[in-house]
Amino acid sequence: MWDYLQHLSFWDWLAFGTLLLILEVFGAGGYLLWVGVAAAGVGVITYLFPTLPWTWQFLLFGIMSVLTAVLWWRRQRHAAKPSDQPGLNQRGQEFVGRTFQLHEAIVDGRGKIKAGDSVWLVSGPDLPAGTPIKVTGQDGVLLKVEAAA
Repeated sequence: MWDYLQHLSFWDWLAFGTLLLILEVFGAGGYLLWVGVAAAGVGVITYLFPTLPWTWQFLLFGIMSVLTAVLWWRRQRHAAKPSDQPGLNQRGQEFVGRTFQLHEAIVDGRGKIKAGDSVWLVSGPDLPAGTPIKVTGQDGVLLKVEAAA
C-alpha cells in the first residue's frame, strides 16, 4: 500500500476525478462535483510536478476540495436574488383580487368560474350561477372566492 501511495501518478488522480464526476451524474446533488474537480486539479498539478510527494498531493486535494465547494457555495448564495416575476408558475395568483361571474353554481362549497381561457374550480359559500364573485386566495388548483360587494 505504501509503495502504491509513493508512486501516485496523474493518471490515478484523473481516474479518481472522473469516477467522482460519473457518480455525480447519477444524482449526488452536487456533493461530488467539486471533489471530482479538485481531484482532476491535483491530477494536472501532479502532471506538471511528477515528483510531488503523495502527502502533498493529498493535502492539495483536501484544500482544493474545501476551497472549490466553499467558493461555489458563496457564489450561489450571492447569486440568489428575488424574481422580477414572483407569480411565475403560480397561475391562479394572477386572479386574486379580481372579480368574475360564476360559470357553474357553488353547491356544497364547490363551483366553477371561467377565467381567461380556462375553467377554474372554486370554493366558497353556496351561490347561484351568474353571481359576481371575487377571488380571495388560492389553494393548489382551487380558487377561494366570496360574493362580490
